[in-house]
Amino acid sequence: MGLLSNRVDKESLKPGDHIYSWRTAYIYSHHGIYVGNNEVIHFTRHGQEVGTGTVLDLLLVSSGPARRHQVPCPTCTPPEGGHGVVSSCLNCFLAGGILYRFEYSVSSALFLAKARGGTCTLAVSDPNEIVVHRATYLLNNGFGCYNVFKNNCEDFAIYCKTGLLVIDQGTIGRSGQAVSIIGGPLAAVLSTPLRLVTTNIYGMAATAVGVYCASRFAADIGMRKDVAKVEVEDLTRRLATGLIQVIEPGTIILPPGPPPDH
Repeated sequence: MGLLSNRVDKESLKPGDHIYSWRTAYIYSHHGIYVGNNEVIHFTRHGQEVGTGTVLDLLLVSSGPARRHQVPCPTCTPPEGGHGVVSSCLNCFLAGGILYRFEYSVSSALFLAKARGGTCTLAVSDPNEIVVHRATYLLNNGFGCYNVFKNNCEDFAIYCKTGLLVIDQGTIGRSGQAVSIIGGPLAAVLSTPLRLVTTNIYGMAATAVGVYCASRFAADIGMRKDVAKVEVEDLTRRLATGLIQVIEPGTIILPPGPPPDH
């Protein structure tokens, strides 16, 4: 992998890798966890979904394996229970696209050099066996309601890799590519008041880029303060009943549950 691309060969994949492939004219990418034996576990829009109320609901239809043929793939597991977490073979996951591997523990300089979000993070990945366990557990138990901005395929993969969730009044936080989608227009809006300081088009463009990069950096899961490490078994139980609460950034309250089995 290089500075401009995270492209990798299939032969280099290891169980626990976070992989992705661009869809819909590079507007959006679909993410998943490679668990070995040509299998990818990923979060799709097949389950219960919360819409954005915007045109993105029509554009971002790429989460899920392609259905180009009427004959089902013999190696893929059909969705069960309508929760959206599915198992697909690598070819169906890629849907004819190119294979990329998401990078973890990148330096600040490399993170900022990757102008497009959804390709890397400053956060540290957990050991691969833990990553595979989380993905497999969520395959059987679900990952909540799909939402483009708050709970999407990249959020799923990042959680599997790190165990970290952005907790905000019971909802899961934004992914890197979601920040990129809204970050460009937001940067332009935030930099507009600076026209009173300079009317130079190049200065305004540089300011907008700076605001965009700063917003991406601050929103990265590896930099945010409003995150918590949540065990996967606890996540599915508490998320289903809405028992995750926030009292201040970085602090969550998990109401008492049944005593642990001994």
